[in-house]
Amino acid sequence: MKKTLVVLALVFAFVLVGCTTVSPLAATSNALGSKVGEASAKFLFGYLPLSFDMDLGIQKAAQNGGITKISTVDVKTKQGFLVTTVSTVVTGE
Repeated sequence: MKKTLVVLALVFAFVLVGCTTVSPLAATSNALGSKVGEASAKFLFGYLPLSFDMDLGIQKAAQNGGITKISTVDVKTKQGFLVTTVSTVVTGE
């Protein structure tokens, strides 16, 4: 019984563990703004899309944040046990 509980606890902890990375994609000469826009999509097992209307583009992220002058663009990847979320993050004014 103890071994079963330990195995279940380890599996539960493994499911909750995730890793997030942020990678710079682009930067402009515009001043760093106060607005942030984000466009995200989720993937099962890292490559199977969970939606048909995914738009991870820089333009969509800028529209979501109300940004007209882009300063920086980053790509954020959050990997969980089954689902991976990829986001394009745009800053600017």
